[in-house]
Amino acid sequence: MEFGFSARLWRWEARTELWVFVSLPGEVSEEVRDVPRPRSGFGAVPVRVTCGRSTWTTSIFPGVTETYVLPVKKSVRTKEGLELGDLAEFRLEVLG
Repeated sequence: MEFGFSARLWRWEARTELWVFVSLPGEVSEEVRDVPRPRSGFGAVPVRVTCGRSTWTTSIFPGVTETYVLPVKKSVRTKEGLELGDLAEFRLEVLG
């Protein structure tokens, strides 16, 4: 199952270190939520993500609202020239 979407980078304010995420669109989150899968820690869903020339494996997590959130690593932000508040294009593949 693959999805493409655009999202803005934001900082998770609950931590002192810089954790940067994007929120998946509501319709993508709904489709991911509807896929049967074994329970995992924190409701994590393993994914492969592509943004620009960067591809990495990570997990998405249920956010405070009804959407999942995707962490965007510093190495990806640096390679792709992304800053907080930037709008970026993502391709997300649900694994497993």
